[in-house]
Amino acid sequence: MKQEMDKTAENKEKSERPKVKQETEMLVRILQTDIPGSKNLFSGLSRIKGVSFSVVNSVCKNTGIDKKRKISSLSPQEIDKLSKEIKNPQIPYFNKNRRYDFETGETKHLVTTELDLKKDFDIKRLKKIKTYKGIRHSRGLPVRGQRTKSHFRKRTKNKVVGVSKKSVGKKG
Repeated sequence: MKQEMDKTAENKEKSERPKVKQETEMLVRILQTDIPGSKNLFSGLSRIKGVSFSVVNSVCKNTGIDKKRKISSLSPQEIDKLSKEIKNPQIPYFNKNRRYDFETGETKHLVTTELDLKKDFDIKRLKKIKTYKGIRHSRGLPVRGQRTKSHFRKRTKNKVVGVSKKSVGKKG
């Protein structure tokens, strides 16, 4: 009888312990971006820089893969198919993010590091030819016409420009 009570006490202790999650979350790498395997295809692919929800919709439609499917369930062939379609999507020109490229005049869709590099080169070109936008970029001020009276003062290195009040003595 005592042995039975000990066994039930041991069972209670085991059941009170928190259960450890056995599943490990798998990461899938698509176009130099790690995507959690628990995400569905729609939200997972939109984590890639330069890929919006509309691009994901068209890519899933063109490849024939369901956008509600989990990323972890994709085969390597499907991942290759998706990455090729994302690099060169068959979408209307107005959904592409690089219309009428300055150097070539083509309309392309850039993703990940290509997008960052093109953006940096464009800003450097604007600075070099000293356009209004280039000057604003180099000074660290807003470029697209925002107001600067009360904002954009603490943009770099915690430099805050403000008004300091004079210390006033006691009036007697």
